[in-house]
Amino acid sequence: MITGVLSLLCLGLCLGYEVEHKNEKLPKPSLNALPGSVVKRSSNVTLKCQGHFQNVTFMLGKLQDPGYRQERHSAGYYAEFLLTDLEPKNAGTYFCAYKTMGSHEWSEKSEHLQLAVTDARTVFIAAFSCCAIALLFPSVFLIYRCSQPDSSKQERESLSLSTEDPQEDTCADGTSKEPAEAASVPTEEPPGSRDCATLKA
Repeated sequence: MITGVLSLLCLGLCLGYEVEHKNEKLPKPSLNALPGSVVKRSSNVTLKCQGHFQNVTFMLGKLQDPGYRQERHSAGYYAEFLLTDLEPKNAGTYFCAYKTMGSHEWSEKSEHLQLAVTDARTVFIAAFSCCAIALLFPSVFLIYRCSQPDSSKQERESLSLSTEDPQEDTCADGTSKEPAEAASVPTEEPPGSRDCATLKA
């Protein structure tokens, strides 16, 4: 009788522990991209989902595509998902989760991983456009400067005109004209000059 009661008690404790273990939330894993999250077109990338338990099933999902799912069982702590021959449509936001053998629910989702697929042609066109824009502004500036009159020449001419004396009138032979008033004033002779002239005569 006592043996039967002990057996039932142990069975109840085991079932309770198992139910509690199933209902507890698993910690979220981490997701990384190898060799990086920015890859070229037609190349490959490996998405590595790292968990906290061994012998679990990992799941890879895509935020933009609810129907996208890859599952992989792993005996270790992580699983790797290889994406080959990438196209721009493969770019997007990825996440992963896992579940143990004894659990029926997935763990918390990992942090989102943004995968970018670059196209070499797009990069070349963008670089060419930037160079063309950079050369356009100097060309417009040079055209504008060439179309304007020579302001420095005008400044030199105005400066030379301003330095000339407007009161001075120069003759064609290089001699300066005396004022008319100076020519009309008689020259005074020193006293006694006429007497000297008479005696000499």
